[in-house]
Amino acid sequence: MKNISILLSVVALVGAGIVFFVQNHEIGQLKKQADTVKPAGGSGGGRNFKIAYFDLDTLQARYEYMKDVKNQASDQENKINQDLASLDRKNQQQIEVWRQKGNAMTQAEAEDANRKYQDMQQEFTSHKQEVEQRLYKFEEEKRNEIRKRIEDFIREYNRQKNYSYIIAYDANSFIYNKDTLYNITNELVEGLNLEYKKAK
Repeated sequence: MKNISILLSVVALVGAGIVFFVQNHEIGQLKKQADTVKPAGGSGGGRNFKIAYFDLDTLQARYEYMKDVKNQASDQENKINQDLASLDRKNQQQIEVWRQKGNAMTQAEAEDANRKYQDMQQEFTSHKQEVEQRLYKFEEEKRNEIRKRIEDFIREYNRQKNYSYIIAYDANSFIYNKDTLYNITNELVEGLNLEYKKAK
């Protein structure tokens, strides 16, 4: 019984030694990989790893192109609402004409009015969906265009800065602490606005 206890202790000791050796070997491999991997655009190892951020809310508030797009979308939405209101008024006027005729209408006239009423409703709904879809498409295209402009500018901007990551920060971000040294919001806003001004 005593020999079995000693044997089990020796086996456990050898097992622990093997696990220790394997872990040390893997840690060594990971260190080698970390030392040889260089950040994109950088010249050094892990010590040169830098993350910059920009405040998305500030960018949205101060980037002139975004403000212009927002105004364009708002103008389109107002026109759509006016157009739909005008069409609805026209329909209501026709409905009032039918209401005034009331019992004076023959059955054939009432059936005709009912068909026209159904057509009016269908046309209104169809027109509303069409103009709203057009506005949605405009906003989607502009969102993609804005995103591309920002990405292209950041890519060019980062050629000189060599940040490993540049992330957008807003109130819903998971970031709990920010070093203002790496806040590039003002540089982005100035650069993007200058680029937009030249393109006008």
